[in-house]
Amino acid sequence: MAGRVFHELFCRHPDNPILSVRDWPYRANSVFNAAAAVVEGKTVLLVRVEDFRGISHLTVARSNDGIGGWQIDTSPTLAPDPMNHPEEIWGVEDPRLTWVGELNSWLVAYTSYSRSGPLVSLARTVDFREFTRLGPVMPPEDKDAALFPVRIEGRWAMLHRPVAKHPVMSADIWISYSPDLKHWGDHKEVIRARQGAWWDAVKIGLSTPPLETAEGWLILYHGVRSTASGAIYRLGMALLDLEDPTRVIRRSDEWVFGPKTHYEREGDVDDVVFPCGWTTVDNRIMMYYGAADSCIALATAKVDELLDFLRNSPQTPLQ
Repeated sequence: MAGRVFHELFCRHPDNPILSVRDWPYRANSVFNAAAAVVEGKTVLLVRVEDFRGISHLTVARSNDGIGGWQIDTSPTLAPDPMNHPEEIWGVEDPRLTWVGELNSWLVAYTSYSRSGPLVSLARTVDFREFTRLGPVMPPEDKDAALFPVRIEGRWAMLHRPVAKHPVMSADIWISYSPDLKHWGDHKEVIRARQGAWWDAVKIGLSTPPLETAEGWLILYHGVRSTASGAIYRLGMALLDLEDPTRVIRRSDEWVFGPKTHYEREGDVDDVVFPCGWTTVDNRIMMYYGAADSCIALATAKVDELLDFLRNSPQTPLQ
């Protein structure tokens, strides 16, 4: 199945899934949840790879067109380093990439996983071969993080998803600020998971890094709904103010993309679409997403169509 499904705004690529363990140069259980960037004309994916222990690492795959002909590193590009970074003892997961022109570097926000739970760590690279860890920046439990590409009123800003260890607490998207990418504060909730029957009622989290548009920061996020047969991960959107990203301009009531095809509905974790990266050329978005925690798929959209959809979404979203 390819193309648009029902009302969805993203169009699935007919070659989906574009990457799976069948393409991998070494043994792995699954490949999914890849960050994405365009570097010197090539699409670079920083792919989460799970081994047969259940521990994840990150590996780079490169393509001239972002669809096929992938050149994959023959060994893990960024592997857990529990001796020097004990927060990574159970793996590194779900990266997001942000080009920061001021630093002339790509910054990677990723999840470090240990006995204390998942937390947000940062790393820096210029070539996707060597990475410099900046270390943990949020305590557990926290994940689904990405940096803004520019300072906001002189400080770095990051969206992330902390979770309180309390049975009645929801998992919501927060923003935090830092003068130096190390010390973070001024934490504030930005987008809250809805309640009841909503598609994003159980928990939400940032999907791809914020995309700057003339109308605001375009946010793609995943929402989770619990059903009698398990959880369903779908995608929605929001628009944040460029100068004050704590202010939500619009938020979609409906989901805009969800699991429909067999490779999205059946896998290690059924009924999941989970993007960590997208690239843009002019008006075209290429969204790379993990499907059922088992492979990587591609869907495309037009920026102006996404913004047009949000213009017709509520200014005061229901919670």
